[in-house]
Amino acid sequence: MSEVLSEQRGAVRVLINHDPATRNALNADLYVALTAALDEAQADPQVGAIVLAGSGNFFCSGGDLRLLAQRRSMAPAQRREKLEGLHDLIRHIGRCSKPVIAAVEGGAAGAGLSLALACDLLVTTRQAQFSVAYVKVGLTPDGGVTAFLAQFLSRQMLTQLCLSGERFNGERLHAMGAVNQLAEAGHALQAAVQLAATLADGPAQAMARIKHLCQHAYGATLEEQLELEAQHMVLSQGEDEAAEGIHAFLEKRPADFRQLRQRTNE
Repeated sequence: MSEVLSEQRGAVRVLINHDPATRNALNADLYVALTAALDEAQADPQVGAIVLAGSGNFFCSGGDLRLLAQRRSMAPAQRREKLEGLHDLIRHIGRCSKPVIAAVEGGAAGAGLSLALACDLLVTTRQAQFSVAYVKVGLTPDGGVTAFLAQFLSRQMLTQLCLSGERFNGERLHAMGAVNQLAEAGHALQAAVQLAATLADGPAQAMARIKHLCQHAYGATLEEQLELEAQHMVLSQGEDEAAEGIHAFLEKRPADFRQLRQRTNE
């Protein structure tokens, strides 16, 4: 039975998908539990960044095939309802205003790869194994994996990975441009927490807007992106974060954005 374990490490909230018997396969209970955990981290002023990991030295093996096999007898509308649990979770990660970092140990397959790529940043080991594995069991990709991969792969490479289901390791994924940091085996979570800690004390409102800009950039024209940048900059210039950041720079001291975040939530 899957559950989400939660740990607080300084200003970083670590959320761990815990179902080692299935190598942390995805199911409806996990979607609900992880969404709730993200909401809790979002609302906590002590949390500046979030790390998503898997227990038992493996990130996520994808959808639970035993459960997926049962959907053959369902009507298409019922299958769609079940699928939306995954897609709502993927959307939820994107909507979270705080940085979400995936820490991939061991590997990620199918929807597990979707989950990793849905995060804002990705830390993985060199040896971790990845695959768009759906074709191996006669299924098609979901969870946004084709959209995420298309952001840094040519159509030909995307098609090859999806049609073949071939495995590729963390070093190759890094070379593709999808990995922010490579770690040695057994150290992905530690490296991800360290990366998250460098972001956790940043200006919360400005960072939420930056995350939105980065997500929007891939499907926007230059004019659309200029407009969104202008909207966000106008708002940011009038807020306490900008006042603190600019004053700190001029006074040659570190900016204290954490106290602003805590004050806002009091």
